Amino acid sequence: MTGLDLAGQHVTVAGLGVSGVPAARALAGLGAVVTVVNGSDGERERAQAAPLEELGITVRLGDGDTLPEGTDLVVTTPGWKPASPLFQAAEAAGVPVWGDVELAWRMRGPESPPWLAVTGTNGKTTTVRMLAAILEAEGLRTAAVGNIGVPLVDVVLSDEPYDVLAVELSSYQLHWAPSVRAHSAAVLNLAPDHLDWHGSMEAYAADKGRIYEGNTVACVYNVADQVTEDLVREADVEEGCRAIGFTLGTPGPSQLGVVEGILVDRAFVENRQKQAQELAEVSDVTPAAPHNIANALAAAALARAFGVRPQSVRDGLRAFHPDAHRIEHVADVAGVAYVDDSKATNTHATEASLAAYEHIVWIAGGLAKGATFDELVQKSAGRLRGAVLVGADRALIREALARHAPDVPVVDLDRTDTGAMSKAVREAARLARPGDTVLLAPACASMDMYLNYTKRGEAFADAVRTLAAQEQ
Repeated sequence: MTGLDLAGQHVTVAGLGVSGVPAARALAGLGAVVTVVNGSDGERERAQAAPLEELGITVRLGDGDTLPEGTDLVVTTPGWKPASPLFQAAEAAGVPVWGDVELAWRMRGPESPPWLAVTGTNGKTTTVRMLAAILEAEGLRTAAVGNIGVPLVDVVLSDEPYDVLAVELSSYQLHWAPSVRAHSAAVLNLAPDHLDWHGSMEAYAADKGRIYEGNTVACVYNVADQVTEDLVREADVEEGCRAIGFTLGTPGPSQLGVVEGILVDRAFVENRQKQAQELAEVSDVTPAAPHNIANALAAAALARAFGVRPQSVRDGLRAFHPDAHRIEHVADVAGVAYVDDSKATNTHATEASLAAYEHIVWIAGGLAKGATFDELVQKSAGRLRGAVLVGADRALIREALARHAPDVPVVDLDRTDTGAMSKAVREAARLARPGDTVLLAPACASMDMYLNYTKRGEAFADAVRTLAAQEQ
């Protein structure tokens, strides 16, 4: 039973896709008069529109700027920018705009499960999936949902009796979700990203910080990222809600951290000043790269805030295996490890990836999305054995290497075709020595050469397997 009454209301849904289609269906099910508007009009969009139209939903393709007359509410999908003409028209008409997450939150019934929510520039999906694995190890009925690919609207309407939900929320979703109040929430890290959407770093951080508003038990922050702690301090939370830090160092009171290869909890113990509870070993985390240990600590903090036992943290982390193309070991060839981190599409993610290995031949490049690379190269120069650059904006990385790592050999492949990856892997193999790691961590988006980062990672893995076969 939903807690929202929209019967007879005229609701405009902005956008089709993963979240727009289920939102439109759900709204129609509530008795709303639904119109979907979408800027593009192609074969894919028409295929999505057809089943909605069978439900009596009006779909207007090729016009995403005009607010339908009589609209009482706009529900938007995450990709639409706040400055879009549709939203400006809604504001001028006094029409509220909700995101799909806001809609899901308001649709919850009286028996709806609490949310453990995660956001951050990098690591959200991994952390949410780790959290779900830990909750399952505790015997709780849960699911990893939200920005991770399972629409929250579908989840709140499901007959599945969940105990708790592990919810990934993007900055886009949080911008349009002012009412969401999580049991506990974490901001993993913050680095410049999606600034063209938000308008500034300050606006981006403010949207991320919305995840802490109204938390009831714990606001989890990254001790190494001061901005995340500042967001906790600024949040308006329920009385008794605690600030819980996670750190790769020795934890202080009300923190989780690492001591001699052990993940420990000094937050959810009886005597935080003198006690520490062992949760798991670093070796229980796959891969045991520093940034992934941080993800595990954040997941553990949220689980412990929900009352999960220490052994379930350990068992859940042991059971968890990351998605493909996230620091994924492909093969060892002639004593060199080849690792696919195609998901590292920005400098923050790539910095974490580079920090995981001692000697690296770095394959990088693609669409920079306005990023600069000087700080990344400065921090990572001492680990670089060589670099192989591909993609449309590779010159930006080449110039940063020339400024801050002039002694690092660089191969600049003047190619943006999909076959360039095979050449890049061969050039990287030539630069590498036994014991080195050839690391695909592009620091850029993939769309100049590939459909998405998955296709890019697959091209890398195929090239590595070809190289391995040639070495046999």
